[in-house]
Amino acid sequence: MTNEWWRSAVIYQIYPRSFSDASGDGVGDLAGITARLDSLHDLGVDVVWLSPFMTSPQKDAGYDVADYCDVDPLFGTLADFDRLLARAHELGIKVIVDLVPNHSSDQHPWFQQALTAEPGSPERARYMFRDGTGEGGNEPPNNWQSIFGGPAWTRLTNADGTPGQWYLHLFDSSQPDFDWRNDEVREEFLRILRFWLDRGADGFRVDVAHGLIKHPDLPDYTPPADGDSMGGNEPVPYWGQEGVHEVYREWRRLVDSYDGNRVLCAEAWLPTMQEISQWVRPDEMHQAFNFSYLMSEWDPTVLRDVIDESLRIFPGVGAPATWVLSNHDVIRHASRLALEANFPQGHGIGPRSEGKPNPRVGLRRARAATTLMLALPGSAYLYQGEELGLPEVIELPDDARRDPTWFRFSGERYGRDGCRVPLPWEAEQPAYGFSDSGESWLPQPAEWAELARDQQRGNPASTLEMYRTLLRLRREREMATGHLVWVDGYPDDAIAFRIGAVTVIANLGTAPLTLPEGARVLTTSGPLVGENLLPVDTAVWIELP
Repeated sequence: MTNEWWRSAVIYQIYPRSFSDASGDGVGDLAGITARLDSLHDLGVDVVWLSPFMTSPQKDAGYDVADYCDVDPLFGTLADFDRLLARAHELGIKVIVDLVPNHSSDQHPWFQQALTAEPGSPERARYMFRDGTGEGGNEPPNNWQSIFGGPAWTRLTNADGTPGQWYLHLFDSSQPDFDWRNDEVREEFLRILRFWLDRGADGFRVDVAHGLIKHPDLPDYTPPADGDSMGGNEPVPYWGQEGVHEVYREWRRLVDSYDGNRVLCAEAWLPTMQEISQWVRPDEMHQAFNFSYLMSEWDPTVLRDVIDESLRIFPGVGAPATWVLSNHDVIRHASRLALEANFPQGHGIGPRSEGKPNPRVGLRRARAATTLMLALPGSAYLYQGEELGLPEVIELPDDARRDPTWFRFSGERYGRDGCRVPLPWEAEQPAYGFSDSGESWLPQPAEWAELARDQQRGNPASTLEMYRTLLRLRREREMATGHLVWVDGYPDDAIAFRIGAVTVIANLGTAPLTLPEGARVLTTSGPLVGENLLPVDTAVWIELP
């Protein structure tokens, strides 16, 4: 078990367009990533996960793929990918590729062929084409709504100008859903997997892994108005269908035929952890994101329950627990943990939102939450920029926004742009070092100068140095493979547990908490009061005599 690196790895998510721009066009690229890999080695991560960089019209930031076996010119070339992979491997860093199997771009050759083919043709059978309902087929096949807003069906116009069939797109209309009951689709994705595995990729993060198979009857379904964009009431006829598991069993057999412990990680937004665990049974995927943990409130009872459940359910099917606080789809946790109102996943937060976060409270809680998370056994995911303490960018101007959610909801939902703003590297450089030209595809706030990496490196009080220390201690003390034991004797508004010789305490209460006598502090998320008082919203790792 110990040689299965994915059971304990720290995986760093890179959102390529916002990481580092080597070309100067204002959009990050693969060469920019390669040039900055030393900083990730210095940080202490084990793996990088690259969000989509494949050929795409970029209607949804690369999650609309037109060619699954090439690099979009925006990000470089296949040779650039090979250089990135080689350099990462030189540094001992593995590379996971983002794969989007639920849907393609409408510019994919298959969909273009389907547009000119007849109903019932093999070309249309690769996608979810259906006749409409009602008089003249003028109504869509059912009432499903797009995750990005509006109907999930779009009607074609035939070459002669008459109305044609409808096609399904659970996301944007430029992202038609594949029909995964079609053997040709399944064979094509096995080919795609082999392409990247043969190049040396260490695995795949699988987008919308709970999708793919739709209920054969396509029954009507109305999600709750205030629900998260990727979940809903059960059963949802386009999420979590039983047939999807055979797809991943086939993928697992392929991945296991390669050496090096290649992995599959599921993005599966499902209502319960028990359901998510069905994606990581021994013959399916290796990991699944722990969204229950990510979306937990800053509440000790909630967190204890989620941790307990995670460490029971995932190992119960032979998989590691995973831990994550931020990604490219959610409000950054340096802001989210201080929100005064509920913001469901995908809705975002912007200038006109109510209940905006207090930045000082948010950063203090984010640092404490990370200190708690990186002590937990299993595999941890970091999202680029969180090691700098970056908050959500709330004050983005309307005309700068790019997320399809913003447009399809006519500005009623801000979407995910606020967590995707390009990183600050050097405070005094154009675009804070993101791009030598000073260009940036989303505007960077002025206050990010003080958060730039070069301002934090070497400052023991900085968030960057806190992350470096946590990752070093986590590795040295082998905490990721340890056994968690809860520690009694602390107030209900505190969390306390032991991993090996390290005791972890987080104060989520309203008053400082006294540390045990003789405690030797290894690291803290913030300064103590005096010698032994742990402030509110602060976490510490200690050794006891």
